[in-house]
Amino acid sequence: MTASSFLTAQALGVTLAGRAVLNDISLSLVSGHLVALVGPNGAGKTTLLRALAGLVPSSGAVHVGGDALSSLPLRERARRFAYLAQGHIVHWPLPARDIVALGRYPHGATDPARLTPRDSEAVWRAMQVADVVAFGERRVTELSGGERSRVALARVFAIEAPVILADEPTSSLDPRHQIDVMKSLRAAADKGTLVIVVTHDLGLAARFADRVLVLSDGRLVSQGAPAEALSERVMADVFRVSAYRAEYQRETVIVPWAQI
Repeated sequence: MTASSFLTAQALGVTLAGRAVLNDISLSLVSGHLVALVGPNGAGKTTLLRALAGLVPSSGAVHVGGDALSSLPLRERARRFAYLAQGHIVHWPLPARDIVALGRYPHGATDPARLTPRDSEAVWRAMQVADVVAFGERRVTELSGGERSRVALARVFAIEAPVILADEPTSSLDPRHQIDVMKSLRAAADKGTLVIVVTHDLGLAARFADRVLVLSDGRLVSQGAPAEALSERVMADVFRVSAYRAEYQRETVIVPWAQI
């Protein structure tokens, strides 16, 4: 790990059911950055998130905060990585606030009804950031899909981990809340968290990310600032589209435009 990097991977590979899903992935990511992980369906984006957190068996090496991931006990991994999976499926009719409070479990809070003042403050802050305070007492099973996704995001914020791994956090949201979620994740990065977001929305990636990683067929084929990583060549070779490019209010605009 270099002096400026917090999360690194060297020659990371994953094989599932006899098929190589990730091949020779090496990267070095910095605290305080929002990183967008993009690529076609089946490129290996979700698998890479899970491999970085040690949730799937992998070859190669991952280091987080200077420590080998393989050397960390499970609870310490849970404190370092806040993982937001796709789908936000909840089977228990718990109040939304209790779902958010589950984010304090890695810190020893096993009962949402018995939180320490520090845990309670963390839960309250997370609910405010994710804009779920208004329905904190409602059963999560009664919420809309978009509301549940924001509760899931609040749970991730409540962990207060130095790394957030968010897998398509805007997929079920309307445009307003897509922007709200990305602004919240951007704010977390600006406060020092390393945020890695899987997204199919290249426009959001270009607007909010410091760095874009492009996966294709399990390999990292492009990385850098959005305009560089999502070059015309990459858009054509990887996504098979051309793109409209502009700048609006000093922010990069990249919109997939036509099939190639």
